[in-house]
Amino acid sequence: MTNSRDVIIRLKAVWNEKKAQGLQQSDILRMIEENGDYLSKSSISRVFADGSEDDSDRFSYENTLRPIAKVLLDMENIEDTDDMDTKALKALLKYKLERIEDLEMQIERLETALDKEKIKSHEKLEMERAQIRTSIDFLKNQIELKDKRMDQLLEAVFMKDQQSKQMLDRFIKCDKCTRE
Repeated sequence: MTNSRDVIIRLKAVWNEKKAQGLQQSDILRMIEENGDYLSKSSISRVFADGSEDDSDRFSYENTLRPIAKVLLDMENIEDTDDMDTKALKALLKYKLERIEDLEMQIERLETALDKEKIKSHEKLEMERAQIRTSIDFLKNQIELKDKRMDQLLEAVFMKDQQSKQMLDRFIKCDKCTRE
């Protein structure tokens, strides 16, 4: 009784009993909506259609079978008047519902933790980027400073070259200098 086929068979059996008491599919639809779930009338019709248990893999337990089971089987209350199969099915469906809710809460906690980790990673990345930008700016300033110093040094070398050339020219033109 753990697969969708068995669930559909049991739902059909309960539906046939309750249909004899005057319950209609529109009543099931209304009760499902009162429980806070949503299911289309066509989905309900497909579940109760002849041979639907043989094609049970097309029905989602969570989205289709569970809302119907909650209404028809009154899963919250296992009654003394229920036969053993119905009691077992109610217990199984109740367990599945609790397990699904637990897993959904676990998923939510994990997604929250993941979001926190993503935020931490982004903050760390931004800090590293800021440090790298600061380092790059410092290095650019150092390069500019070195370029200025090299320009000044080259200018000084050119100036000394000019002065040396002028002095050499004077020396060569000088009449008082003795030449050998």
